[in-house]
Amino acid sequence: MVNVVVKKSIIVLMLLSLVFVGCGEDELVKPKEGPKKVITWRADGARMMLISAGSFEMGDHFNDGEADEQPVHTVELDPFYMDSQEVTVEQFRKFVDESGHKYSRWNEVEKYSPDDRHPMVYVTWNDAVAYCKWAGKRLPTEAEWEYAARGGLPGKQYPWGDRIAHDYANYAGTGGEDPWGEPKDKWDSQTAPVRSFEPNGYGLYDMAGNVLEWCADWYDSGYYGSSPVKNPKGPNSSPNGWLVLRGGSWLGDTKALRVSSRSHRSPTSADTNYGFRCAADIP
Repeated sequence: MVNVVVKKSIIVLMLLSLVFVGCGEDELVKPKEGPKKVITWRADGARMMLISAGSFEMGDHFNDGEADEQPVHTVELDPFYMDSQEVTVEQFRKFVDESGHKYSRWNEVEKYSPDDRHPMVYVTWNDAVAYCKWAGKRLPTEAEWEYAARGGLPGKQYPWGDRIAHDYANYAGTGGEDPWGEPKDKWDSQTAPVRSFEPNGYGLYDMAGNVLEWCADWYDSGYYGSSPVKNPKGPNSSPNGWLVLRGGSWLGDTKALRVSSRSHRSPTSADTNYGFRCAADIP
């Protein structure tokens, strides 16, 4: 009886060994790795955050904004990467030096962004597009920008919630308090160095305040009424030749800092509070 059991065991082991014969490492099914949550972009050294695919309700949920922030509508987006911070003076200077892009407003920039750590200002939409193209990236769409700015908090006024204070962002005036008892927002007449305030839930800094940020889209005040649900890219043109800016700035009031607030200017406009950050498709 014992011999029978032993023989059966040997047969089972032999059969099992036959199942695995020839199954080398190349034939094993390995789980597919998804995109990394944080990457460093080679061309400009930017830290980029993965913004996962998802849907959200775009627009003014509180009915206290402008008419162009209505109606609130559903948007679905594919995943993308977003610069964690606004493009800095240092990064833009590298772009000009390496690409030969013509830029001559450095003296004006220095007044409002006095060193390399500050966001680049006095950039036109054309300048921003040229930088993103040089870096192998692009400007975010307006829908991508708002989705990223919300930081995973649906239906809120600001990237951090519904309360506004100088502890959270650089906007008109000063205030707040840092760990040393000094004003958290101490920049009354210029930009703040990037990353001076806490990031939102997606790891993005200064999505409200500091500088207005160019988006890829043409501006049309009535676009929300006909915007497609899936990956909207804005209208084909603008009645006045305007493009979208988002996020409020160091000059702006609290209303302009709301995540649904929309601004617009011509592609050749530049000012003390116009900047940008880049986005990129998933490789």
